[in-house]
Amino acid sequence: MQQTDAAHSRLREMILEGVYAPGQRLTELEAAAVLAMSRTPVREALRALVSDGLVRATGRGVSVVDLGPQALRHAYEVRGALEGLTAELAAERQRRGEIAPAELTALERLVADAEEAADDGRPVDAARHNRCFHTRIATLSANPVAAGSLERLWDQIHISTRRSPAAPERRGHIAAQHRRLLAAIAAGRADEAHAAAREHVRDTCAAHERDETNKEG
Repeated sequence: MQQTDAAHSRLREMILEGVYAPGQRLTELEAAAVLAMSRTPVREALRALVSDGLVRATGRGVSVVDLGPQALRHAYEVRGALEGLTAELAAERQRRGEIAPAELTALERLVADAEEAADDGRPVDAARHNRCFHTRIATLSANPVAAGSLERLWDQIHISTRRSPAAPERRGHIAAQHRRLLAAIAAGRADEAHAAAREHVRDTCAAHERDETNKEG
């Protein structure tokens, strides 16, 4: 089990980092060679990745997920609903005094780190801080089902959109939306937090679709 977990963790990391591109085929034999492991733990790791939605079975191997436009839109729609829910729940917990001040400070730090990385031209770091910010909100919701579902969606969306980083002109807009969301949670305003989270995801989806349309044009 330990080797299987290690294989799963490393392959997931390589897929998210773009070592294996969306749509790329990966065989059990190839993965075992890359990881310097026997085929048994790698086989189990690939099955787990199929369950995670990161790869799809294709004959004698798997291929990295690559969501098409419609599937990606659907993923964003579900992500928006779930992030609205987790933001709302986090704000309600904050209103009841169930969230430690240090947690809000950590969220503020992640927002600042994401802004700083974007301004410095470090899009990979900016994306990492951005994801940590949203993941932490999901954790603060204290709803592990929603948080787990979001983790899976984030992985699928990340893989399918990592070739289209946020346009420079959107940096300020993203930062403002993050700060609005954080302010709503910190003030315990559940409805506002829900609306801010959903609006942020809708805008992100719309921006990606515009970018893809401009590329085609």
